[in-house]
Amino acid sequence: MTDHDTHALRPASAEEIAQSLSFALRYDGRKRVRHADEAMARITAERLVQHLERSGYVLMKRPAAAAPSTTRHRHPHSD
Repeated sequence: MTDHDTHALRPASAEEIAQSLSFALRYDGRKRVRHADEAMARITAERLVQHLERSGYVLMKRPAAAAPSTTRHRHPHSD
């Protein structure tokens, strides 16, 4: 992480953390984990977030990355 990246960090919301934890409980990468029920994953994630907040943890999040451009840029001096 560069110094520039640390200036763009912001506290992650409880909802964002719960969504990320819930996803991690239901998926291994992009592969669905069959033993993790969606409702149970959501409840578990919310309980974990509550515990982390009570324990004083603060998770930081980077801003969403810009979508890559599909246009080809030519350098002005490349002719």
